[in-house]
Amino acid sequence: MASPFLTARWEHLALVSYRVDESLLLPRLPRGLELDRFEGRACVSLVAFMFRDTRLRGIRIPGHVTFPEINLRFYVRSGERRGVMFIREIVGRRAISAVARSVYNEPYITRRLYANVREHDSRVEAAYTLHDRGLHLIGVNAHSPPVLPAEDSTEHWFKEHQWGFGVDRKGYALAYEVRHPKWRVYPDAQLHLDLEWTQVYGPEWAMLQDAEPVSVVLAEGSEVEVFPKAIGS
Repeated sequence: MASPFLTARWEHLALVSYRVDESLLLPRLPRGLELDRFEGRACVSLVAFMFRDTRLRGIRIPGHVTFPEINLRFYVRSGERRGVMFIREIVGRRAISAVARSVYNEPYITRRLYANVREHDSRVEAAYTLHDRGLHLIGVNAHSPPVLPAEDSTEHWFKEHQWGFGVDRKGYALAYEVRHPKWRVYPDAQLHLDLEWTQVYGPEWAMLQDAEPVSVVLAEGSEVEVFPKAIGS
């Protein structure tokens, strides 16, 4: 039986999702993939979360066990496999960015990131601060305890994707499988976003500066296992 190349616990995942024009995403698709649309529209999600107890091939790397990540992703499919691709992934660890770029051709960059998660009797607050030519904040607060949403809900659509896809240096799709139990979400999620989209992601994303999200989710998270897969396997 194959063993995962990465295991970790992903916690307090803030997912802020927007409808976008497909022209922003189609040029990013490798051969063999197509867009997966929510209610007929292409979407991107800004995702901030915590890595904990991170291990590569079962080994903890000192200084790289617990850290936050922020990524911008969109939704794709290969046949019946529904998954995500990343536009940019941001971490505060240079070694992680270097390995992800050189080995997996993933669009990682290194910036200073901080996370502050507070849990009260009836509420949970997750705040992720990014330093990138200024301060940027992704904050979500919600009620506690978490609940498991229905499989036909908006929350389920954005948070549950078994597959991650990338692109190799020849333009072909790469795939990896992400295994975890279905995540519970904290009800009544409220967003506080202070982010300059053009500074962090470039001028093509300026239209999101004042856009209303189609969905805001704060997911509890769980242990995860990540397995490399061939597209045809």
